[in-house]
Amino acid sequence: MKFEDLGLSKPVLDAINDCGYDTPTPIQEKAIPHILMSRDVVGLAQTGTGKTAGFTLPMIEILAGGRAKARMPRSLILSPTRELAAQIAENFDTYGKNCNLSKALLIGGSSMEKQIQILDRGADVLIATPGRLLDLFERGKILLTDIKILVIDEADRMLDMGFIPDIEKICSKLPPMRQTLLFSATMAPEIKKLTEKFLSNPREVAVSKPASTAITVEQFQVNVTPKNKNDMLHKILQREDVKNAFIFCNRKRDVDALSKWLHSKRYDVCALHGDMAQSSRTETLRKFKAGEVPFLVCSDVAARGIDVDAVSHVFNYDVPVNPDDYVHRIGRTGRAGQKGHAWMLVTKYDDKQLEAVVKHIGKVIEVVDINDGKNDSKGERSPVTSSVNKKPAQKKKPLVDKKQGKDKYSDDAPSDVSGFGDEIPAFFK
Repeated sequence: MKFEDLGLSKPVLDAINDCGYDTPTPIQEKAIPHILMSRDVVGLAQTGTGKTAGFTLPMIEILAGGRAKARMPRSLILSPTRELAAQIAENFDTYGKNCNLSKALLIGGSSMEKQIQILDRGADVLIATPGRLLDLFERGKILLTDIKILVIDEADRMLDMGFIPDIEKICSKLPPMRQTLLFSATMAPEIKKLTEKFLSNPREVAVSKPASTAITVEQFQVNVTPKNKNDMLHKILQREDVKNAFIFCNRKRDVDALSKWLHSKRYDVCALHGDMAQSSRTETLRKFKAGEVPFLVCSDVAARGIDVDAVSHVFNYDVPVNPDDYVHRIGRTGRAGQKGHAWMLVTKYDDKQLEAVVKHIGKVIEVVDINDGKNDSKGERSPVTSSVNKKPAQKKKPLVDKKQGKDKYSDDAPSDVSGFGDEIPAFFK
């Protein structure tokens, strides 16, 4: 199937063609026709499968025929993090460039005055994090009575960050006669209740089972002691053909410590976590996405929402406390049918977390002995378990995302020892 078969108009198809895409991903192929028919949709797909374009393309098509009034947006997209919200906005800029739609990006860490000015001019598409949206709503700066389409993106991440009560509050302010789209990688019971409460007879489209990992990602485990973690990571980096990589730590302090240690070993690396100044976070992300820095040591700030072309490796320096975060971490590689590699360092203290990860993904991760003589040579690793299948290269290029207690109106999740809920500031284009 091609995009021409989905019922999209020529202006939208031209924008897609300019990006070099001609084949929709499975989630796009299944979701777009239902959205164009004004059906409520629940989309379930693992990270990196093109969920964002799966709703932005039909939304552009639907909204192209009208214009918004001042402070009365016509559609609303709720995002858990600032960075993901900014990347959704980029999608609308890219695919809606021929349709003259206006948008507003409401996120924390950016000028509220500038956001209000954009709302005053009218926004066809409103992309927001829950905290900033509620703040502006209660200040009387925005009206939600003309919302025709609501999108709840990364619903499982919303749950992790404690945003479900805010989502329920926002939904209660919207017109009951609307189209609602919910996209998520997993379907927790709380999210199921949310769909039953706020969606009307939704069509469920799923392209993979919940919590599944991409078959294009080879997964490996290395058993280590806490004291030799750094040295073992160094050995793996030496033997692997690493083009670029995310290196995930659970704690923010370990991000800084590990990045400094890697610098001492002459690796070109940057650190990224929620305690950094916003300008530093933005510049760090720009350098990594541009390929100027090949290694990004980060907390789970980067597990979702950051889309970087052809990431060759993901390293779990720590086993994630939340097993679902393992899925989203390694989802940074092996995207769009490309081959990826995920490595995890496991100590004897990680048994419970490792067991939870294995149970969550439904497969055993291959253990590799880096010190084994037969594995010392670069590229001579024994093959992984047969449950990791090989996927043939796609002939056509799929369109994938260009994108995984708090203060009452904060966009930040708790700053706990695990580093969950961090986010990256974004800016208006």
